[in-house]
Amino acid sequence: MKVPVIWLKDYVDVNIDAKELGDKLTLSGSKVEEVVTTGDEIINVVTAKIEKIEPHPDAEKLVICQINVGEEELIQIVTGAKNMKEGDIVPAALHGAVLHGGLKIKKGKLRGVVSNGMMCSEEELGIAGDEPVHGLMILNEDTEVGIDIKEALGLNKSTIEFEITSNRPDCLSVVGIARETAATLGSKYNMPSMEFTPKCNLDIKNELEVEIKDSLCMRYMARGIKNVKIEPSPSWMQERLLDAGVRPINNIVDITNFVMLELGQPMHGFDKREITSNKIVVDRAQNGEKFVTLDEIERTLDSEVLTIKDGERTIALAGIMGGLNSEIKEDTKEVIFECANFEGVNIRLNSKKLGLRTESSSRFEKEIDPNLVKLAMDRACYLVQELGAGEVMEGTIDIYNNLKEEKQLKVDSQFINRFLGTNLSKEDMKEYLDRLDLNTKIEEEILNITVPTFRIDINIKEDIAEEIARIYGYDKIGSTIAKTTGLKGAKNSKLKKDDVIIDTMIGLGLNQSISYSFVSPKTFDSANISKDSDLRNVIAVRNPLGEDYSIMRTSTIASMMENLARNYSRNNEEARLFEIGKVYIKKEEDKLPEERNILTVGIYGNVDYLDIKGIVEEVLTSMGIERGTFKRQSENSSYHPGKTAEVYINKDVMGVLGEIHPDVCENYGIEVSCYLAEINLDALYNKADLVKKYKVLPKFPAVTRDIAILVDDSILVQDIEEAIRKAGGSMVEEVKLFDIYKGAQIPEGKKSIAYAIVYRDENKTLTDKEVNKVHDKILKALEYKIGAELR
Repeated sequence: MKVPVIWLKDYVDVNIDAKELGDKLTLSGSKVEEVVTTGDEIINVVTAKIEKIEPHPDAEKLVICQINVGEEELIQIVTGAKNMKEGDIVPAALHGAVLHGGLKIKKGKLRGVVSNGMMCSEEELGIAGDEPVHGLMILNEDTEVGIDIKEALGLNKSTIEFEITSNRPDCLSVVGIARETAATLGSKYNMPSMEFTPKCNLDIKNELEVEIKDSLCMRYMARGIKNVKIEPSPSWMQERLLDAGVRPINNIVDITNFVMLELGQPMHGFDKREITSNKIVVDRAQNGEKFVTLDEIERTLDSEVLTIKDGERTIALAGIMGGLNSEIKEDTKEVIFECANFEGVNIRLNSKKLGLRTESSSRFEKEIDPNLVKLAMDRACYLVQELGAGEVMEGTIDIYNNLKEEKQLKVDSQFINRFLGTNLSKEDMKEYLDRLDLNTKIEEEILNITVPTFRIDINIKEDIAEEIARIYGYDKIGSTIAKTTGLKGAKNSKLKKDDVIIDTMIGLGLNQSISYSFVSPKTFDSANISKDSDLRNVIAVRNPLGEDYSIMRTSTIASMMENLARNYSRNNEEARLFEIGKVYIKKEEDKLPEERNILTVGIYGNVDYLDIKGIVEEVLTSMGIERGTFKRQSENSSYHPGKTAEVYINKDVMGVLGEIHPDVCENYGIEVSCYLAEINLDALYNKADLVKKYKVLPKFPAVTRDIAILVDDSILVQDIEEAIRKAGGSMVEEVKLFDIYKGAQIPEGKKSIAYAIVYRDENKTLTDKEVNKVHDKILKALEYKIGAELR
């Protein structure tokens, strides 16, 4: 925000230069971006009166001028200009002067005649416009002679540009900066005059009705101005607007812009002729509605845009810009002043969506104080009366349903000193807070603070400490050693189990990878996920970095495949990766998504299905789970239908593992087989038991019996082992597979499988009779359940 220093001085005494003021304000928390002083580089240029002009004896195009610069003796300057005459007052750069662009002037000779300087044009002073300049700059005849040209032309004006943060909308105004200036310098500031007397006996309440249909408008105030005279604003107002970067238009529009810059409250003026229904309605636009704003651009609105309507016809975009259909014209005779307060988030979103960020929207989007509305309206009416721009009507329409009131805070002064590392008295604290309009009363050690409604950034005691610190001076606060209390933290159960998983994976030779949780919608097709899969029901990112990061992932297959593909593209012959990450499963619209913790393992290069299965078995073992079961899975389209299995613990699914479908590998540019496992860690951790249990060494010997059976080729080894253990009961200690054979002497479609079964009883030595009984039971179970034949 640009604040002209001359405007700032209307409300607060400033007796230091602009640069020093900018430095002090920066130290007190108001960040200054730039201090610009017009004509700052111009040195030793004064106003001079041409007393005599004579021709140059040796040059037809040059003349010799004797000029009066307010000294006893005249100064001689030679020039080639032709547009001046005796008696004219011109700018004169004397010996040692510096002009615009750093040009230095020294006395010298022109064609043998001494010249003690140079008379200047607008171009040399840096104030020429776009039009070419011919000749010297001729000043008004009543200009005082011998004064600094910057004073004569008003070139010594300074403007300070501030970076206003989103938590300080009160500083988006000249008065707000004046308040900060007064607090910083320890002086007082004055509010502008706001008192006026209605000159028109007509009451606006009898001529206009206002209705608010949406809660996005917190307050709406309207007043009427009759017998309006549209004309240019006075020079002082135009000068302040221009210095602040706003183009003057006419007195009524300039008043609304002046008040907005002065107090930080946007306003708008409607031509009363265009409000044909005599009713203003604050409501949302219709989807697809077309509307032409003051910049003469037609915009397409939707139902999220809050508008000001004349009955059904839109005449302004609330908090953003007025409409071309109700602008103030040269023949406008009656004006309706609007001053309102709108919900900031809605203004910011719609301003961005419409590509229309204005001085008004930049203030509303920061949640300005609704109590500013009346101050701004009173000030605008005062200026109308002061400028003779019209007659203010009686009455005010003011709809303000939820009054915003001042906050009360109680803060211990001892806390302030402990927090800041200072030793300030509570009286000093009160003084600093009172400077900022934070009216404070002291009760023993407690500061009772009344926080004005325009300070939306002050809510807790630490905020009060910050206000005291910045006015006291950050540079005065000494360095202290922070007082901390060391506490020994402990990892929760999940983190401990994560560590076990990570150690297990690293121990198996895998490297940990990390991927983004937001992915591209294209990954579903790349991972061969079916069109009707629930995994495609995703959560979209509101402000994505791009399409590749626009949704939250519901599967980690794509992330792992991208990592494997990156390794493969760099000619890594083998890759062994794992990732512990989250997937996000969408719930009902008004509920947060389910976040599942997933262990993903990805391998390729000199591996097969048994490698990925072995890794998963080690994971289960690390979690204290003796055995998991694996059931064939052929419906997962991302995996090879014949080399995929689901992992179960009892009847609960833990995840899936297997070979990735060749089409998926092709989509990622991988020409070798890849094997993945996805394990639901939340489900696995619920089954985990990390408590190490002591088991005594066996006292009694084991008995081992070998069996070789003939089964159908389709029978799974896992089913055979399950049948053996179930039939053998507690006496079976271990089942070891040691041979699988197909070939000669084995019928087509059959396979021979050999096991070593270890029997043991913890309480006694087994007899052959006891072992034979259980062994026979196992053989019968194998024959009955899976059709096995003993070889």
